[in-house]
Amino acid sequence: MSIVTLLPFIVLIGAMFLMTRSAKKKQQAAAQMRDEMQPGTGVRTIGGMYATVKEIGDETVLLEVAPGVHAVYAKNAIGAVLQDSEYNRIVHGDDEESDSDTVVPDDASSLTGATEATDGTETAEDAEPKADLTKKSDPAEAAAEGQKDGKTDGETDAK
Repeated sequence: MSIVTLLPFIVLIGAMFLMTRSAKKKQQAAAQMRDEMQPGTGVRTIGGMYATVKEIGDETVLLEVAPGVHAVYAKNAIGAVLQDSEYNRIVHGDDEESDSDTVVPDDASSLTGATEATDGTETAEDAEPKADLTKKSDPAEAAAEGQKDGKTDGETDAK
């Protein structure tokens, strides 16, 4: 046989070796992470639940999923062991970056543009007439408003 006919088989065997090697490294890293678990550390299960480790057995882990609520999980069900700061940030909402300079306005006026200039003069937006969206309290005034186009509320041109 020539080397040209063996080359695809050699490449295939090499690719399989590299894939199994990387998968084996991932499994070893996960096993090492699970072995480093200690009571009191925060974990995330493969189902996405966050809990605190209470006891560690040979094949199982006792987790506190809520204050006073304990559940037994297989060690293989632990997806990640979290740092204390990350666990507190996710579960308790602790924010380490609370000293940021982000300012949130109390109203939406800063998002839509200023209605008055800083010196008190009117802007171009103020010069335009505003639509009156208030409900008329006087029945005569409401009827006069409805008679402008010849229709009252609810009437249409359709027959």
